[in-house]
Amino acid sequence: MTVHPSLQTYADAWTHSIESIAELVSPLAEGEWNGRTPCPNWSVRDIVSHIIGMECEQLGDPRPIHTLPRDLFHVQSEFARYMEMQVDVRRHHTAPEMTSELEYTIIRRSRQLRNETRDPETMVRAPLGAEQTLETALRMRAFDVWVHEQDLRTALGRPGNLDSPGALVARDILLLGLPKVVAKSAGAPANSAVVLDVHGPLEFMRTVRVDAEGRGSLDVAPSLGPAATLSMDWETYVRLACGRVRPAAVADRIKTEGDQELADAILQHFAVTP
Repeated sequence: MTVHPSLQTYADAWTHSIESIAELVSPLAEGEWNGRTPCPNWSVRDIVSHIIGMECEQLGDPRPIHTLPRDLFHVQSEFARYMEMQVDVRRHHTAPEMTSELEYTIIRRSRQLRNETRDPETMVRAPLGAEQTLETALRMRAFDVWVHEQDLRTALGRPGNLDSPGALVARDILLLGLPKVVAKSAGAPANSAVVLDVHGPLEFMRTVRVDAEGRGSLDVAPSLGPAATLSMDWETYVRLACGRVRPAAVADRIKTEGDQELADAILQHFAVTP
């Protein structure tokens, strides 16, 4: 147990997901590490490299001194460049090198979390030289490793853990981005409501209410007369919200009611992760 119970939920979720990832990749043959994943432009090896790199940064390790190749055309922003560094530096590592570094990193991070005594509001390292609270950092690591666990499961044909502790963390984080999607990106009219109905391993219903000034807010109470209702399974919601798939590719798994133009606009702007 960590000293602060507010961190324990995220520590448990992180542990469950990262140990699942280690179990998934440990038996892979060399060629399987190059397999494509739903995460744009990243292979199985790239995802594991990213996870190792981000955990090493939380440990306080220095970032690698490395120059990115000029032909990585998917790297279009400073944030993407920052993330790609830890990935590209490991692109020629062998399967045994990858699994051993992952296992060692998990051991180090698990020990750090077991011995964590800092206040949840302590400021710690964040990408691009920024800072964030310890609680935010651990919540985002729990979210990140669960989403990438799902990327790996899809790539390897090993579905599972859609209702794990990490899934609950992911649900709450992804829902935070929904009001902006509905009110700002999709331009839902003032004084309207949009309902999201999700079923499957995780089931929940949320209403985004748009006030007179056009600001959106999340509500657990259903709306009696929503402008639009979107229904989908949990896996589809995750894939859309994390930018892993376009709406047209999963149209058969989405049901919409009400204002079709608004529903389409919401789906076109559904991705909330960078």
